[in-house]
Amino acid sequence: MRLSGRPNRNRAVALCTLCFPLAWHGGVFRSFQSPSSELKCKMKFAIYLPPKAESSKCPVLFWLSGLTCTEQNFITKAGSQQAAAEHGIIIVAPDTSPRGCNIEGEDESWDFGTGAGFYVNATQEPWKTNYRMYSYITEELPRLLASNFPVDAERMSLSGHSMGGHGALICAFKNPGKYKAVSAFAPICNPMQCAWGQKAFSGYLGPDKTTWEAYDATVLAASYAGPPLDILIDQGRDDQFLSASQLLPDNLIAACSQKNIPVVFRLQQGYDHSYYFVFSFINDHIKHHAKYLNA
Repeated sequence: MRLSGRPNRNRAVALCTLCFPLAWHGGVFRSFQSPSSELKCKMKFAIYLPPKAESSKCPVLFWLSGLTCTEQNFITKAGSQQAAAEHGIIIVAPDTSPRGCNIEGEDESWDFGTGAGFYVNATQEPWKTNYRMYSYITEELPRLLASNFPVDAERMSLSGHSMGGHGALICAFKNPGKYKAVSAFAPICNPMQCAWGQKAFSGYLGPDKTTWEAYDATVLAASYAGPPLDILIDQGRDDQFLSASQLLPDNLIAACSQKNIPVVFRLQQGYDHSYYFVFSFINDHIKHHAKYLNA
């Protein structure tokens, strides 16, 4: 693949290049910044274009990262490029929240505000103007990609880690048929019932817990009525956040079982919540998505 890695400059959306193109397993990695009308700020995303993207449109896998992460964490730490190149899949890793919006308190906590958008559309002041990550991920970013890169918008899927696993699951459940597959590493499965989710939802969505249900994967699974959705989840047995009841995968598995939603849940001995865990099993997840994206 040529190393220009340039998006289509004939389109209306302006992209600011943040790094030189880097060759990776025959493909190209780039990082971009673009203005977001949805979030009222500039947003960053990283993209890996496999060799196949040089000559044809390719399916896209959105990777949603976890608390405190940026668009760089997955692309630089997970080792996903070889499998993505093999299967001809574009990988897009957006940032995890708006940044630099000058909102009072946005940088006071590592698990709320900057780096912790939780993939919801906030309804509460002062967050509701900028913190609309759900719409950004499901609507605005796909449009931007389709206008600037060789993306096949009919073949999309989702994966993520921790808070990003929560994001991947809710986006899939809330948009039946839009995504071909979904997977997650150590996802926050039932945020209404854990401290992380309760803090985020209280701040972004307010005290009415009935509004929280629209962003809880366990609740959404219990009412899912869309086409078949094959879910792969890996969870480290030694994950400190699993033992602290922040992730609650059993609740999601029970809800999926009641609705006959297929879930492959793998509890991996000796693994924690880190990117070493993601790196160890990412090839399995890429293959899972390729089975549906390339069908």
